[in-house]
Amino acid sequence: MNKRKVIIDCDPGMDDSMAIVLGCKSDTLSIEGITTVNGNYPVEMTTKNALKVLEMLDRPDIPVAKGLGKPILRESPKDPFSHGKDGQAENNLPEPTLRLNDLHAVDLMIDTIRKNPGEITLICLGPLSNLALAMIKEPAIIEEIHQVIAISGAFGLNEYAFRKATGDTPQSEWNVYVDPEAADIVYKSGADFTAIGLDIATHFDVNMTTEQIELLEKSPNPEAKFLLNAIQFVNKRGYEAYTTIIDCLAVAYAIDPELIETFEGKVGIELKGTYAFANTVLDRRDHHSWESMTKINIGSRVNYNHFLEMIIQHVIA
Repeated sequence: MNKRKVIIDCDPGMDDSMAIVLGCKSDTLSIEGITTVNGNYPVEMTTKNALKVLEMLDRPDIPVAKGLGKPILRESPKDPFSHGKDGQAENNLPEPTLRLNDLHAVDLMIDTIRKNPGEITLICLGPLSNLALAMIKEPAIIEEIHQVIAISGAFGLNEYAFRKATGDTPQSEWNVYVDPEAADIVYKSGADFTAIGLDIATHFDVNMTTEQIELLEKSPNPEAKFLLNAIQFVNKRGYEAYTTIIDCLAVAYAIDPELIETFEGKVGIELKGTYAFANTVLDRRDHHSWESMTKINIGSRVNYNHFLEMIIQHVIA
């Protein structure tokens, strides 16, 4: 079976770290590279954390390239949600010995897409700064990208889009909030783009069961211990286990496209304003809808039981 070729663009982050774990342990994905970006933490830490995860999994074959250290036009905000001093839920993994790739993340993206035209899926788990700059630098790659799957936006589909907002304005999502201009570029690029918004990424009617936690406790795998520790870390701070695996949802969708239902919607990103800054505004009007707005695919429903089972089975395998 031919594996699906992906690049994981990320800002680890405990949930990004678990997304890397899921991608590395999947039999259906071939990770052609990991690119890092400023987001949850400065790019120096997110890069180090990506290397730490690969070292934990004994995957020195996957190239890691450091990307942008700040948004395209703005200064970087500070994430109000803490992933711990190490950015990985106080797992305190050893300092990595793996070396970075010589290429900048933007150039690794461009080169990999050019070498595999029509085959690369970009799984974007942080701000879209790297991909936006790659599209600016080499616009021809846009038509050669197979798909972009991004943890991005909040579209007002349910109460979770509002109650679980992660950006620093009342209804925004963190990845868009950090670099809204980059998101605007990627959304409007014409690439096959699927946004997994807070509506479903934080909409967990089903959390991990006692049995699933017990499977993690019994597993000798370091990645199982990593996830278990992360769950305990967020539980102590009043959060639920889903916060440790939000970004896994994009990787899981690449593994199994049947996992998430999507629809095509017209979306604009608010680049000004005070209360609505960085909102991903969805136009669903029956009449007088703005036809000029960008059409993207938006996740609307998830098989959460299947998703959680996928996580557990890959982590303990």
